[in-house]
Amino acid sequence: MTQTLFHRGQPRTVQALEELPLLRFASQIDGIVEVVSSVRDTVVEGAPLLRIHGGKREIDERELRKAFEMGQERTFEQDPKYAIRLLVDIAIKALSPAVNDPTTAVQALDQIEDLLLRLGRRRLEVGAVRDTSGTLRLVVPVPSWEDFIILAFDEIRLYGAKSVQVMRRMKALASDLIAALPKERHAPLRHYQERLDATIARSFEDAEEKREASIEDRQGLGLSRRGQASTES
Repeated sequence: MTQTLFHRGQPRTVQALEELPLLRFASQIDGIVEVVSSVRDTVVEGAPLLRIHGGKREIDERELRKAFEMGQERTFEQDPKYAIRLLVDIAIKALSPAVNDPTTAVQALDQIEDLLLRLGRRRLEVGAVRDTSGTLRLVVPVPSWEDFIILAFDEIRLYGAKSVQVMRRMKALASDLIAALPKERHAPLRHYQERLDATIARSFEDAEEKREASIEDRQGLGLSRRGQASTES
């Protein structure tokens, strides 16, 4: 038996999700609730919000809808990707040819680093929720660590590819996150170190500029880690 809950009405964004009632409902009917549209998703008429698998009976849709807090736009309450998204937008706007302000992009990267440090120290793999007996009752789509890293790095790396200042700050950011976070967080960061190196190699034809862009520098163009860069080369 499968029950599906659909969105009705105007387009809305899922701003928050109450997991405890859904977990309780799933236990009561001996089923599994699969959330399809989770926090940060914008849903339109007829979009599935959740599905219930294996339940002995259907649950009142009015009760299920109470688990979803809807609104006009995304919020920060349960959506850490939204904060990173806004900072990335600030950075890439600053790097546009019309603005050409890499210092603002570097300042946005300072704040992104703070968010990634906080996220990297938390348990993010919380999409499968079990009841007190250990039975799986609730499945919720949640962003992975790799998702956060892609969001934080990809667009700024592309838009800032020809900025020595931005490349240096991003090099320092990746290195500092590796130094500060547990080993299980390192693989995506090392991957992005390789992508940054490839971007620098592609973007700077002059050998000296290429070397300058490859130096780690938290200020972008401030206190460089020349000793470390020369040791690694």
